[in-house]
Amino acid sequence: MKKYTADKIRKKYLEFFVSKNHKIISSTSIIPENDPTVLFITAGMQPLVPYLLGESHPQGTKLTNVQRCVRTGDIEEVGDDTHCTFFEMLGNWSLGDYFKEESIRWSWEFLTSKDWLGIDRDRLYFTVFEGDDDAARDVSSYQHWLDQGVSEEHIFFLPKNDNWWGPAGKSGPCGPDTEIFIETEKEKCSGSCNPSCDCGRFIEIWNNVFMEYNKDERGFFTLLNQKNVDTGMGLERILVALNGGSIYETDVFEETIATIQSLVRLENSDDQMEKSIRIIADHIRTSVFMLGDHKGMAPSNVDQGYVLRRLIRRAARHAQMLSIDDDGLIEVARTVVRKYQHVYPELRERNEIITNELKKELERFRKTLINGLKEFEKVVSNIPNDQLVLGGKDTFRLYETFGFPIEFTQELASERNLRIDMSEYQEFAMSHRQRSQEGGAKKFKGGLADRSTETTRLHTATHLLHEGLRRVLGESVEQRGSNITAERLRFDFTFHRKVTQEEIKRLEDLVNEQISKGLAISIKEMSVDEAKKNGSYRTIRKPIR
Repeated sequence: MKKYTADKIRKKYLEFFVSKNHKIISSTSIIPENDPTVLFITAGMQPLVPYLLGESHPQGTKLTNVQRCVRTGDIEEVGDDTHCTFFEMLGNWSLGDYFKEESIRWSWEFLTSKDWLGIDRDRLYFTVFEGDDDAARDVSSYQHWLDQGVSEEHIFFLPKNDNWWGPAGKSGPCGPDTEIFIETEKEKCSGSCNPSCDCGRFIEIWNNVFMEYNKDERGFFTLLNQKNVDTGMGLERILVALNGGSIYETDVFEETIATIQSLVRLENSDDQMEKSIRIIADHIRTSVFMLGDHKGMAPSNVDQGYVLRRLIRRAARHAQMLSIDDDGLIEVARTVVRKYQHVYPELRERNEIITNELKKELERFRKTLINGLKEFEKVVSNIPNDQLVLGGKDTFRLYETFGFPIEFTQELASERNLRIDMSEYQEFAMSHRQRSQEGGAKKFKGGLADRSTETTRLHTATHLLHEGLRRVLGESVEQRGSNITAERLRFDFTFHRKVTQEEIKRLEDLVNEQISKGLAISIKEMSVDEAKKNGSYRTIRKPIR
């Protein structure tokens, strides 16, 4: 079987769409800019929301890129054949330019032409929107697939749950999509088996979204003046589809897993060992990209830092199960940097930061385990001899307060012939999760799609604040993110020490002075070189090549 690599797919994808007059745009930070609705970039379209809503993009109306993404909603599933937390999304966009016909024709050409991927046409299947009371049946997409020579038996009309995207919030741009699947070697599960089936026979490889509707706050759908195309193809997913096997058997994990296997001191391999190796490979890869992000990130107890901490500690837990020490995990991280630094040079530039932050967090985790063990012994000593049950409340407190993994608690309890009241533990865990979700829903409102006067003013205020910080603290200050809602703004920046009250007062006076002037604000598009000549100091990243 022909061997495809990540480098080859990235190169071919960008070359193809450049040949169709698309401009390559850079892969942005995995930390959203001025979008409090999500912790991480989860799709290539997120950084483009303002342009999908009508703003003019400086590089035109046809765009393409490879975007770094992070999704942690299925973190417990990592280790199987398909789930990972970091991935790269191949995307192309039309901002009011071409629409369904060109998008479908180009997707077909890229997938089936011998000059590009050369996939056997008989292995490809397609789904389109069947229509409902809100929007008409997507007959045009169906016809465009037929025009490419696709058999009717390979096209399926499916409902909104399967073939509709958006809006991102309660209202905004949305529309039908057509999804592309590749058939695997798994046998047909039933007479009605189709791409919507979860039996594993079909793998989705590409999703073409046609944003042609707007959903208003009352729930009504109307046609948009600017119709957009937003497509996404997961790099790891297409590698599996082309080469077979699992995500962890693709070249993106090959060197990392080889490094982990060289560190394992256990003699007999089993399914649990294999899963632990995969979890370490995935979590360290994601942690490297988080620590190496040019906006900067470090383990903490809130927001992105909390997710990073959880990934590192989960990797450390599985490393301990395989007798891999902290130095071994550092070597795994270095392997990831070597694998990706030619595509994402910031990983090479921040290699020392990645190593140092990882070392510090692993050291913290060791101390956490020591404190957790002390607390565990205290809890166990209070259990009556005839009870032999460790309460779910105490078990959850070990996790929540001391960061003590449930797996450790289960193992230690078993050694003492104790069982854990898992029903009670799950009740406390569910209650905690619900409180977190409610708090997150309140905190992460607004977003790039919120174009109200209030958020626009506060966005302008972040620029005033940035300039003020540089004047008060010096030009070493760099922005590391922001969070804007209609009620307030947050501005993250780097500085080598704590800011004094006097400096904060000077900063406030400077910003308020500029606001009181009521200066006119104008918008002007210009090239990167022009922007730099005009004093712009925002970091501009180069496109992936």
